[in-house]
Amino acid sequence: MKSPSPQLLRALRTSLANTRHNPGQTRFSVLPTTVSPCHSITPGAAIPSARRHNSSAVRPTRMVSRAHAHKPTSRDRGPESQEDTQTDFNALNVLGNIPAPTTAIDACLDSGFHLNNGVKVSNGDGVLLVGGEAFAWRPWKAVEGAENDSAARDSMLNAKGQFELDESVWGVLNLVWPKPGKFIAVYGLWPYMLILGLGGSMFPLSPETKRHINSLGIRVDILDTRNAAAQFNLLATERGVTEIAAAMIPIGWKARPL
Repeated sequence: MKSPSPQLLRALRTSLANTRHNPGQTRFSVLPTTVSPCHSITPGAAIPSARRHNSSAVRPTRMVSRAHAHKPTSRDRGPESQEDTQTDFNALNVLGNIPAPTTAIDACLDSGFHLNNGVKVSNGDGVLLVGGEAFAWRPWKAVEGAENDSAARDSMLNAKGQFELDESVWGVLNLVWPKPGKFIAVYGLWPYMLILGLGGSMFPLSPETKRHINSLGIRVDILDTRNAAAQFNLLATERGVTEIAAAMIPIGWKARPL
């Protein structure tokens, strides 16, 4: 049997010395002899849990990094396929074999337009495309009381900043045959459409001008001239020039509200 260590002997001597100085104090705690009576438990009553007031720390879920695909080391896709079932995306262009209308707009200039049939509209004139025909369009000439052309061009915007023109500038639309209004009465459709290009910017159309165009059985779409030209080329190729018309002002027109 091993002898006790010096540290243990020193602790025992210190304990015995304290007991001699305090004889009423013992080294051991005395348990109570009386036991408290047990309380009766009512059936169905909740038994208090020892962990009710002890909130245990929840361990955070370990985040597992997602596996990212490695970058390909080469862009080589192997030999070209010789199968006959390959998709030819050029064949999906259903309008590719349809010739563009002769009045399609090839270029929009600050002072005019270049059409697909070689016609060039210049001198700051607009263009009116109706039924496959092209007309030079000067709607500001209908403005009365203007000092010069520059003031007349600015007068195409009313005091509210809305694009407004006299009814006389739409006279050529009254000559369209067959009258679109007949189709509206029979089928409830608006087959004829006017694309209105308002120069380099887009402005709201005045209610009076829109009401007059709609009274002719024509619906109107307002865009700036560049987007209006692209829209006209697409719709005229798809639906034909007999259903799509356009009235455009050169992109060089910078409107100044009154």
